[in-house]
Amino acid sequence: MAKDMSYEAVMARRGEIMKKAVGIDYDEFESGSIAFDYERMMRETGYTLQEIEKIQRETGVGNTPLLELKNLTKLARKYAPKGKGARIFIKDEAANPSGSFKARRAATSCYHAQKLGYKGVIAATSGNYGSAVASQAAMRGLKCIVVQECYDSRGVGQPEIIEKARKCEAFGAEVVQLSVGPELFYTFLVLLEETGYFNSSLYTPFAIAGVETLGYELAMQFREREGRDPDAVVVTNAGGGNLTGTARGLLKAGAQSKIIGASVDLSGLHMASDIHFNRKSFTTGHTGFGVPFATWPDRSDVPRSAARPLRYLDRYVTVNQGSVFYMTEALAQLEGIERGPAGNTSLAAAFYLAQEMDEDQIIVVQETEYTGAGKHIQPQLTFARKNGIEILIGDPTEEVPGKNIILPKDPGYIKATDLDVDRLRKSYIRNCIKNTNVKKVTEEDIKFLAEDTKSNEDFVKEALDELGIGY
Repeated sequence: MAKDMSYEAVMARRGEIMKKAVGIDYDEFESGSIAFDYERMMRETGYTLQEIEKIQRETGVGNTPLLELKNLTKLARKYAPKGKGARIFIKDEAANPSGSFKARRAATSCYHAQKLGYKGVIAATSGNYGSAVASQAAMRGLKCIVVQECYDSRGVGQPEIIEKARKCEAFGAEVVQLSVGPELFYTFLVLLEETGYFNSSLYTPFAIAGVETLGYELAMQFREREGRDPDAVVVTNAGGGNLTGTARGLLKAGAQSKIIGASVDLSGLHMASDIHFNRKSFTTGHTGFGVPFATWPDRSDVPRSAARPLRYLDRYVTVNQGSVFYMTEALAQLEGIERGPAGNTSLAAAFYLAQEMDEDQIIVVQETEYTGAGKHIQPQLTFARKNGIEILIGDPTEEVPGKNIILPKDPGYIKATDLDVDRLRKSYIRNCIKNTNVKKVTEEDIKFLAEDTKSNEDFVKEALDELGIGY
């Protein structure tokens, strides 16, 4: 008898499909309530940090350059109070084979898939991760399918996403392009079940452990070059894996650098909306992913996400679209480094944050990404105009996502706005209660929630009291 392939039936089998496609029994880490053993899940990737470094070296991943942005530092100091203006550095992850830090995630996942005997890998992503998986799969002799949310209902695709599809295909991957909506996850599950391929998810322990080498490497490079750790590391935040892996790597190196997340402010736009889909100029690194995934990381394509940014976040800021475009050009014209938009999100934030810090301090932009046809500023702004978005020059704080993009009239107008991290923490706790449907939490749950929000048990109990939940 043929399997029921209706949407409802496939979704009902999601746990079974995922278990087979990842090779992890997530039930082993569960406590039966809110809590689960996160650190045990991460340990049972089966690879030490040194082993992952070796795996990545086999395919040319990692050991990327650390560059000081002396001209941008000088520019920041022109707008900073006297004695302020930290030195700005970037970790140039565009030097990886596929052009982004996500090669680190993909290298570990594809190695593990090959080790377990899978014939191919599948990734659901509209971003750089697809090309990273395609690249690493090609090196490992694996088949690759990338499932991509690309179009609105008119069949119109964003130039940046189409560029990434081109790169995936260049590495030999099959790209399945879909319109925005629930069909992405359904199609992903169907393909996993039909092919028996490995789920090369962004959110497995293998993927996050792959990013740990970035944080560790960054700390080692600074100690060799400057004799110290950076004071602050700014990480572009979307699904949380970039921030989680980098922070864990820094901690494994013994670094105490402040971890700052940065996202493009796309408040007011809904990421699953057909109407809003093409009214944004950033496909990743924005609040439409950053906030929902921070406040409920287990919305991902595995039962328990290994990307848990609130565990490591010290500060979370947003920047507007226009400022990121501006800093993209500034990086190219002042430093001679042309890079894509995602890493320049954290660069825009770092430019502003450096002005708050002392001159003898160091702030590092944790990653860059490659640029290409659809990622350049002009095609993105042209596409925005075609979708009715006004392109203005003025005060970026007046930008309204989905209505206009405001380029700063001069660098002094670039600002980063703080998000209330305590509010995000409470939102996460509320989502834990809602999604597990518990009426009373255990002491184990309280301890877990304190760890998962980088808070303390008193904070958690206060949040539970506000929700009327007993403990």
